[in-house]
Amino acid sequence: MMSLRKYLDKIKPNFDAGGKLHAFQSVFEGLETFLFVPNTTATTGTNIHDAIDSKRIMSFVVIALLPALLFGMYNVGYQNYLLAGKLAEASFWSIFFYGALAVLPKVVVSYVVGLGIEFAWAQWKHEEIQEGYLVSGIIIPLIVPVSCPLWMLALACAFAVVFAKEIFGGTGMNIFNVAIAARMFLFFSYSNAMTGDRVWVANHSLLGLGNDLPDALTAATPLGELAVGALPHASIADMIIGFIPGSIGETSVIAIAIGAVILLWTGIASWKTMGAVFCGGVVMALLFHALGMTPVQWYEHIILGGFCFGAVFMATDPVTSARTETGKYIYGFLVGAMAIIVRVMNPGFPEGMMLAIFFGNMVAPLIDYCVVQRNISQRAKRLMNK
Repeated sequence: MMSLRKYLDKIKPNFDAGGKLHAFQSVFEGLETFLFVPNTTATTGTNIHDAIDSKRIMSFVVIALLPALLFGMYNVGYQNYLLAGKLAEASFWSIFFYGALAVLPKVVVSYVVGLGIEFAWAQWKHEEIQEGYLVSGIIIPLIVPVSCPLWMLALACAFAVVFAKEIFGGTGMNIFNVAIAARMFLFFSYSNAMTGDRVWVANHSLLGLGNDLPDALTAATPLGELAVGALPHASIADMIIGFIPGSIGETSVIAIAIGAVILLWTGIASWKTMGAVFCGGVVMALLFHALGMTPVQWYEHIILGGFCFGAVFMATDPVTSARTETGKYIYGFLVGAMAIIVRVMNPGFPEGMMLAIFFGNMVAPLIDYCVVQRNISQRAKRLMNK
């Protein structure tokens, strides 16, 4: 590592103002600070120094997402071999290899498009490259169907970075979750590629693995079955493990739980927000079931679709969620409850977590404002009573 540090120090003057490569200063600075903790400190004002910076925080979130990504790759291959009738003769690695070939191009496109815009924007404004897209770039491919065309994904990433992040001022200033913005762009602009029974299974003849499926073959998700009034045919074990059709990274509760443990253990995600989301979902699911409005048990609502993924990785986004301690409970409960409300009350949107988090992002500042004003009023009353 010392040799790499010396090499970066040697070529750094080329990227400074006046250097022959100054047009790529932001790119070099972003790479340098990603590899090494900056050795510069502020010289004026009062500053709080911590052992971890935002790039390291984002890196931990990416690590927490890896179990969901890896299992998603396997499940993509599993669903294909299952529908092709060749699951019994397939090995673990052949299944995983098929899924990896289908998923990795989406991850590459997401990062190339998103980071490309980030780099260009930073250089244009003569600012540091912001690290927020390190997380969004891996979340976006995980919350779309495996059959989503790459050009659609590229458009969604570009839209999300520009209109949900950069125009608000970049990382830390955005109102809405970037990944949610990308998925909503796809859902409302290209709904046929995001819903239905034909979008959840990879059928890539170009992979040359001999598992090309008939065009008429479909694979309904458990949530899709619920939307038409049928109970899910998948077992509870398959729902928890993740052997069901669905978005790439949202099917395995176990993989998501591993990520949740990492986020909570490192203190990156708020247990108050995360717990409140699950609490809101359970309470609303129990209420609807007691009223006879849905035959689905509360635990099925929790383990199906993107509820767990949204609660762990998206609702807990520290930028777009509530920041006050009391507000985290209110915000989380609202997101969880609204996700179930959308599922039950509007079968046209069986995956309610997307809309719930978007609405939660919208009202999070209001929640924080009300909490702060209430605290101010209570303190004023205490002063008056002295």
